[in-house]
Amino acid sequence: MVEYRIDRHSGVATYVQIVQQTQQALRLGLLRPGDRLPTAREVVEATAINPNTVLKAYRELEREGLVEARRGLGTFVRRSLGATPADDSPLRAGLGAWAAEAREAGLDREDVAALFGAVLDEVFPAPDSPSGPPGPSRRDAPHDPGDPSSTSSPSTPSNPSSLNSPSSPSSPSNPSSKPALQGGDPS
Repeated sequence: MVEYRIDRHSGVATYVQIVQQTQQALRLGLLRPGDRLPTAREVVEATAINPNTVLKAYRELEREGLVEARRGLGTFVRRSLGATPADDSPLRAGLGAWAAEAREAGLDREDVAALFGAVLDEVFPAPDSPSGPPGPSRRDAPHDPGDPSSTSSPSTPSNPSSLNSPSSPSSPSNPSSKPALQGGDPS
């Protein structure tokens, strides 16, 4: 069963954090079709949030077709998301090794999230952006003082929610631990 962790300082609405953490658990295979989500009462007891917030999150998940409420029984997973590699896959091991290397190089969590987000945006461009590798960003473009459209403003890198968990199953310090799910994307 998934355990929700609410980050009250993230700037992300509590119900959105529950939705994102559920989606993350579905992508990681921690939740599978047929699994029961914790009851609103169980979530309230664990997180000290309003029951209506939990119900709002569950309604959103139901609207997305991910879960279904069964009167008197609870809320159950209807379908999974994505095809995240298993814990023992070479992709996951490689990402874990890369993260450990980034930590050894002195990068902190936010640096890794920004770097990973930038690479992710290059490899998986947004559906509304042109395909192919992106050109230089406005931030990287030379500044022409005569051109008002060339004002340089720093862009905020994306922060994938999957990187917001405090631990990862491939963490070198505890390879057998289950990932704790945490608040979502602060952007």
